[in-house]
Amino acid sequence: MINLSKPSISTLEIKNVQRVLNGEYLGMGPVTNQFQDQLSAFFNRQVVCTSTGTSALHIAMQSIKTDNSHKEEILVPSLTYAASYQAITGAGLKPISCDINPLNLNICLKDMQKKFNSKTLAIMPVHYSGDPSDINKVYAFARKKKIRVVEDAAHAFGSMFNNKMVGSFGDVACFSFDAIKSITCGEGGALVTNDKKIIRRASDIRTLGIVGDSKRRYLKKRTWSFDIVEQGYRYHMSDINAAIGIIQLKRFPSFQRKRKKLAKTYDRLLLDSPFINLFHRNYNEITPHIYVVSLKQPDSRSDLQEYLLSHGIQTGVHYYPNHLHTFFRRKGELLPETESIYPTLLTLPLHTDLTKMNISFIANSIKSFYHKNQRFQ
Repeated sequence: MINLSKPSISTLEIKNVQRVLNGEYLGMGPVTNQFQDQLSAFFNRQVVCTSTGTSALHIAMQSIKTDNSHKEEILVPSLTYAASYQAITGAGLKPISCDINPLNLNICLKDMQKKFNSKTLAIMPVHYSGDPSDINKVYAFARKKKIRVVEDAAHAFGSMFNNKMVGSFGDVACFSFDAIKSITCGEGGALVTNDKKIIRRASDIRTLGIVGDSKRRYLKKRTWSFDIVEQGYRYHMSDINAAIGIIQLKRFPSFQRKRKKLAKTYDRLLLDSPFINLFHRNYNEITPHIYVVSLKQPDSRSDLQEYLLSHGIQTGVHYYPNHLHTFFRRKGELLPETESIYPTLLTLPLHTDLTKMNISFIANSIKSFYHKNQRFQ
């Protein structure tokens, strides 16, 4: 089976986890602090490690809330994982669904500007597939309107924009280190910013809101007398997860090169396909998390997926639009570009254990399916 996605775990990660297990301190401690410091050096910014990418977003949302209770709306593209929306509502804020740019599947700048109002607190751009296109225009608009930006950069670890790494500039960026991301901790996430107030709040929020608890835990210490000044959650990263992340970060340059090469191979083999539209991304700058294509015949998607699976190839669909979910649906809301392109999207396998031969087999299997099915031609 050619998996849609999978982690790359070596004996190095296993040995590093074993060191933590042998040390008999498994919660957030010195190893988490070490990983956090390494990420801080990687981004040249301050970092707070969390239990998941979702919890990083949730903490970021809570951390930017102000005393202006009327400012509660977050502009966010509908075409994203539900985690983006749940992080917003979890912080007591309101997601305002925005349409997407069909060329890159990121937030539509015109729709974003149209939906801005006096209640807007922030924009949450999502770097779909690792592509930060137009992030400079998002920031220009945010500065003009004096609102915050929290980037959902779960797909974009290592991606560059104008020779700057995503997370190394801007307001706040949140990353995911779950099992299938560009680097993994098994489960984990990180909030990256130079806003000292947010770093301080985020460090406390992730440990149930206990003031100063993070610094004590780094030293394997606890206190039985403490204060809490705001809502907190059990969102800290464990030393077990951090031990995996430390090795993954060292291996990331090779992961990055492999992902870029595989995406370029897909582009080369599928470029002239009469059945598929490609999203033209600059893989010299972008580190792709997923590889997504648009089918010219949307009604072929389910049949194509079944055919590929029968040939040992897993596929996926990223993502079901959030504005269509019952919980987030708003009466009369229409996002024409999102609703038009979603039925065409298909995600093909992309992970570092794939070979160019695998990519060639996948491309040929897609061609074979359409040649055998005249009704889709």
